[in-house]
Formats: sequence, structure tokens, C-alpha cells
Amino acid sequence: MKKIAQTDAIFENVFRENQTADENPNSLRLSIDTKAKAKVKIGNLSRGGKARGLEAKIADHHDTEWQSLLVPFGILNTNNDQLSIYFGQSAETSDFIVDCLSDWWEQHQADYGDMNEWVIDLDGGSAARSDRTQFIKRMVELAQHTQLRIRLIYYPPYHSQYNPIERCWATLENYWNGAILDSVETALQWAANMR
Repeated sequence: MKKIAQTDAIFENVFRENQTADENPNSLRLSIDTKAKAKVKIGNLSRGGKARGLEAKIADHHDTEWQSLLVPFGILNTNNDQLSIYFGQSAETSDFIVDCLSDWWEQHQADYGDMNEWVIDLDGGSAARSDRTQFIKRMVELAQHTQLRIRLIYYPPYHSQYNPIERCWATLENYWNGAILDSVETALQWAANMR
């Protein structure tokens, strides 16, 4: 596994900041990530695996043609393991990420009346890097709009698998393994029913 000189120090900071957030009753810790590298191809495509049913499903053997691509973005509330998945139909962008966070807050704000801070675990992906001007600009605007203090906690390079949201992607892949995601609606229904 690749490691940079600062990896251990970064992990110490991640642990310390997350522990501080978890101990603060006014802080909400979220873990976020997109699955931009594993976009979901929509079409009559074989996804591998086995599907149970009375009738065998027939899928195309090669994924050379598909109708559309979905980019999954996940928000995991580490306090209660509540997962929210958003799907975009374009590329992973800073605006997409912040729009999803904004929508998530609009939907869940009433549940967190005492919260005044978000601590967000994330990796340094291309759309959410700390030196990405558009991402930081949009996050500042989000903080101003929500009146929340937002702290970004980055995992070390090459170690994003330790971000808690990562285990959710494997669960989703296993859940719809064998399913034919022949429409956006089908993919959304499968994701919505995941436990």
C-alpha cells in the first residue's frame, strides 16, 4: 500500500478530530464519498452474480452499449449509521457534491435542532480536494446558508478505504449483484430498498 511521510500524522489527526466530534453533542459527523470510478451503467447488462427467480434473466454479455450512467454519492451519518444515496447523471463535480449535502440538510435539519457543527470525513478525490476552489467556495456558501460550522477531515492519500462510507459501496454492490438495472428507476428502486 502506498504511504506518504505524513500518513501516520494525518491518521492521528483524523482520529483525534473524529473523537472530539463524537463527544460533542452539538456536532454531527458525516462521512461522504462518490463512486465516480465505478459509475453505474444503466441498460440490459449483466452485473455478474446470481439472481433468484422463477425465470432466468437474459442480459447482454458485453457492456459496450448502455442508456445512461449514474454517479452515486453517499452521505453516512456516523452517529446512527443512516445512509443517504444520491445519484447524478453527469460527472462527479464539486457542485454535485455540495448540492447533495444541501439537499440532505434540507431533508434532515428538523432532526438535528441542536447541531451547530458538521464534521465531514472525506478523501481527497478530484472534486472535493481542499485546493479545489469551486468546492471550497461552495462549502463556504453552504456554511453561511445553514449557519453551521463545517470542518473537513481528509483521510490520507491512498487510504480512502478507511472512510466509513466506503463499506456502504460494497453493501450496495452485493445487494444489487445479479440485478439487471435496465432503467434509472430500477436502479433507484434497488438502492432505496437496500438494508
